[in-house]
Amino acid sequence: MNTLPIKLPDVGEGVTEAELVEWHVEVGDLVREDDVIAAVMTDKATVEIPSLYDGKIIARTGEVGSVLAIGSDLVLIETDADGPAAAPPDPVEEVTPDPVVVAPAPPKAPAPVAHGTARPPRPENAPVLASPAIRARSRQAGLDLRQVTGTGPAGRITPADLDAVFERGPAPVATKPAKRVGSEQIKVVGMRRKIAERMALANARIPHITVVEEVDVTALEDLRGQLNKTRGDQPKLTLLPILAAALCKAVVDHPEMNAHFDDDAGFITRHAPVHIGIATMTDAGLTVPVLKHAEALGLFQSATEIARLAEAARTSKATRDEMSGSTITITSLGPLGAIATTPIINHPEVAILGVNKMAIRPHWDGQQFVPRKMMNLSASFDHRVIDGWDAAVFVQKLKTLLETPALIFVEA
Repeated sequence: MNTLPIKLPDVGEGVTEAELVEWHVEVGDLVREDDVIAAVMTDKATVEIPSLYDGKIIARTGEVGSVLAIGSDLVLIETDADGPAAAPPDPVEEVTPDPVVVAPAPPKAPAPVAHGTARPPRPENAPVLASPAIRARSRQAGLDLRQVTGTGPAGRITPADLDAVFERGPAPVATKPAKRVGSEQIKVVGMRRKIAERMALANARIPHITVVEEVDVTALEDLRGQLNKTRGDQPKLTLLPILAAALCKAVVDHPEMNAHFDDDAGFITRHAPVHIGIATMTDAGLTVPVLKHAEALGLFQSATEIARLAEAARTSKATRDEMSGSTITITSLGPLGAIATTPIINHPEVAILGVNKMAIRPHWDGQQFVPRKMMNLSASFDHRVIDGWDAAVFVQKLKTLLETPALIFVEA
């Protein structure tokens, strides 16, 4: 029987460390070769680590949230297999997470009163003065004596007091809301920590300017409806592929928007290909898979690829390449969206397009108010390299394309 280490493998080119986000085994578990023992994450891509041998787990390294170096021991396994000799390990301490303080259950409400009660007669926790016969009678009736006013000496409850309560019939019981106590500590790990780091970086280093514009998307929605009627076996078109096409069209005249700003080196890199980050909500948090070369895709090709990327992101199967390399980003809350938002730029990009919810609103056509499908765009820009005038002109270009969608598909 050998004791062998299973090390954290190289999970991507240039990656030197990874965050441990999930254990799939406990010390003492028996595993077979290729069973998943842990999951690690780097650059928003989650990778499952399989066992290399059949055997018994005798030690684990680190806890969820730990950052491990590539090549370091992940677990030690007792196995009949041959492998690289392992030095006798120091005992690996299983780290117990900080205890979670759980709020105690609120006190149970008094038992239902069968015949009714009076208002609370005495201070809370004051003793109830009553004879054994009175107590027996109240138990049989399901009556809480704490809710009965005693008229006898020192507040003692008399038979007449019980008779008076029963004669009055049911009365509302004044209840006091229970106090909630305790707190819960939730460690920020995995995807949530990556999101927090990137948001803090973008907010700290990028001075944002956001331009909000109202867009009449009635014609666009009519076009989308017609295309979906004749789509055949192709995927149903959502708004995103059309927005991606409009974005590709707009950056032709505004290449400064499809760029990265290296503020450390002081260089702006304008990109010819349009690689659009599509912000996607998953169970683990917000991820941004990338629609590569959006400028070369037709609407239905774009729809197919967006759906594939979103599914890969939601199931944590997106590759490192699929989660990196965006040059500009689209974010949308769909039908849950607000009237306007202030999207945060995906560093080191310089622009992000936010899509808000669509609604039918009255619109003045020059002669009268008519119902139109309206939607607000919220676009944020890096104000260090994008002036407010240029930002407004770019948003107006997008507005024109979306309100006259035929222009999206007309060659210059």
